[in-house]
Amino acid sequence: MLFHHHGYVSTDPRVQPAAGVGIDRSPELPEVMDVLVVGSGPAGMTATAQLAAFPAVMTCLIDRRPHRLEIGQADGIQARSVETFQAFGFAEEITAEAYDLTEMNFWKPDPQNPDHIVRTARTVDDPAGVSEFPHLIVNQARVLDYFARYARNAPSRTEPYWGWEFVELEVGEGEHPVTVTLRRTGESPESGTNPGEERVVRAKYVLGADGARSGVRRDIGAQHVGAVSYHAWGVMDVLAETDFPDIRTKCAIQSRHGSILLIPREGGFLFRMYVDLGEVGPDDARAVRKTPLEEIVRQANAIVTPYSVDVKDVAWWSVYEVGHRVTDRFDDVPVEEAGQRDPRVFIAGDACHTHSAKAGQGMNVSIQDAFNLGWKLGQVLSGIAPAKLLATYTAERQQIAQDLIDFDREWSSMMAAKPEELESATALEDFYVKTAEFPAGFMTEYPVSLLRGEAVHQDLAAGFPLGKRFKAHPVKRVCDTNPKHLGHQHTADGRWRVYAFADAAASSAPDSALRAWAEWMDSPESPVHRFTPEGKDLDALFDVHVVYQQPHEEVELMRTPSIFRPKVGPFQLSNLNKVWAVDPADDIFEARGLSRDGVVVLVRPDQYVAHVLPLGATAELAQFLERIYTA
Repeated sequence: MLFHHHGYVSTDPRVQPAAGVGIDRSPELPEVMDVLVVGSGPAGMTATAQLAAFPAVMTCLIDRRPHRLEIGQADGIQARSVETFQAFGFAEEITAEAYDLTEMNFWKPDPQNPDHIVRTARTVDDPAGVSEFPHLIVNQARVLDYFARYARNAPSRTEPYWGWEFVELEVGEGEHPVTVTLRRTGESPESGTNPGEERVVRAKYVLGADGARSGVRRDIGAQHVGAVSYHAWGVMDVLAETDFPDIRTKCAIQSRHGSILLIPREGGFLFRMYVDLGEVGPDDARAVRKTPLEEIVRQANAIVTPYSVDVKDVAWWSVYEVGHRVTDRFDDVPVEEAGQRDPRVFIAGDACHTHSAKAGQGMNVSIQDAFNLGWKLGQVLSGIAPAKLLATYTAERQQIAQDLIDFDREWSSMMAAKPEELESATALEDFYVKTAEFPAGFMTEYPVSLLRGEAVHQDLAAGFPLGKRFKAHPVKRVCDTNPKHLGHQHTADGRWRVYAFADAAASSAPDSALRAWAEWMDSPESPVHRFTPEGKDLDALFDVHVVYQQPHEEVELMRTPSIFRPKVGPFQLSNLNKVWAVDPADDIFEARGLSRDGVVVLVRPDQYVAHVLPLGATAELAQFLERIYTA
């Protein structure tokens, strides 16, 4: 975390100075705004937090609840989400209070006594080491609290407006073309208001993060594609006395009586059970949802025989049927009009994709939807990027949602099957290990587009695949010799990261390929000078770093090119924190397959690799960014 460059700070540095719309911001919901976010779930809260980093953008988050969420239904936090938490500055804090999931065990009928279950396999949760971050279990409410804190402490000082529900919207013309009708739901922190009161507000853009029954989705005419499977599950968060030995380990339990997915919860005592309630008829008309808690507990005990679960307290429970649906688009532009006009209304999270909870993807994918859209809206509304950038949201995220549906359909079907119905005795655990990278959040690979270049030079940085998230790796910061993960400095501030991996020449060499590239980057022709907003610091849009092949003792910091030591803040102090060296014990050039002739890796604000280029390909870098930032 960098601070003091605007003057001495003696208070919490995470509380940034108010700026732009955050100065003297009124607690009253305004009539006109830049972005209206409907729904304070994972998608809505993440988007709000990202937009809060843009001081010029007036973002308003509404929710029909009268206050913060207290008990969340989602609890699985995949490693990709923890990477995202790192960008928002709270990964360490939430990890400290979460349950760290390191192993998954499998239980099946005992061949000697099929009415009883026995442990048949233990699997490591991340056998391939896809991330340095853990797989966590923590209440959704706490995740939302941390994002809310980030938005509250950001320059725009964004707070939710509780007690407002969405009624309808209409997209028209003008500077604020989206007209939205809202209604009071009950008690609210605002004084002098009455339940049922309606109010009309106008926005430049609207994000519908209002759940599976989204009113925003309804009003833009987006259609769900998919169906509900006729298989029901009961889910409960409980405190219980039990002799089941793996109660504090994630387990897939398959017995003659059905299946259970067991998820230990944070705090050391609470755990969640997804309990198989069996097939339901197509004419059930949701009657299965009236299944009493006592029946779910009875079924759970039958499945875990010869063990027992004596439930003492229930924090939350529900019954649901598995649904697999994705909408035909994620914005208000009809498919036949795509590319002909810019979108004004978007949907994210459960509003555009629904699936089972057992793969632990709902909250995680929703967070990535919002991270993808948030920086794009922020740049467009701040006047940095043209509105065409917004069309990439549906283009990128709809396919990811479809991939999730396909994965979840297979996983949930296998979980619901009897052991004898699977193709082999180890089919379930084999599938879990084989597909580990997908549920961890790392199989996302955006295609060639406005925001992703062709893989012509991918061999120069084989370990940073184009379209996939930038995988961090240990390096040494030269100025203070601190070991850090390159990538952990990539905060959710809406900036691109440009990582220049140097050729073999010394840092002081006057004629190296790196120095020639750096001098061009610091020239009037470069994207840095052409697209950085006037009056902003040189690194306000492009955060440019260098990694040398030599150990830090051999890098002469003050003889490195000035683009890596930009002057920032009102006192124009040199930022020395962008010059890196290899960690000899774990050379990033070797680990990530980086060319010893040097290479540039361009990374989007949401941490996905946009381009890989040789140091000499300055024209290609300029052309790629011109496509994005030229209207």
